[in-house]
Amino acid sequence: MNKIVKSDAEWEKELTPEEFEVARKKGTERAFTGRYWNNHEPGIYRCACCGSDLFRSDEKYDSGTGWPSFWAPATPENVETEIDRSLWMERTEVLCSKCDAHLGHLFDDGPNPTNLRYCINSASLRFDPKEEK
Repeated sequence: MNKIVKSDAEWEKELTPEEFEVARKKGTERAFTGRYWNNHEPGIYRCACCGSDLFRSDEKYDSGTGWPSFWAPATPENVETEIDRSLWMERTEVLCSKCDAHLGHLFDDGPNPTNLRYCINSASLRFDPKEEK
């Protein structure tokens, strides 16, 4: 996969201020404030920066945390993780494989079948509704 590499100035021109702060500067939106935490429509969640398919509504569930939560990525190779040691703790950060956008964090307290919770910021996502046939 070819990585998308852009300067902060280029990303700032393409993203909203909130998207830039979260996806490019590793920020976090407040719980229960993001546009997708309570979205129940069928469709696919794509990276707000590069458009890669990240998560599907089929794997989304209500974790009670106030952020969109998924038990698996739509396309595993489009999502990668790395250790995040910020805020005096160790967590697993979730990133877009194509553009390195910060998506959120991964926890091991999710539902079956994976027992994983991809806790993702709405500001890092763009939702593409599934068209009715």
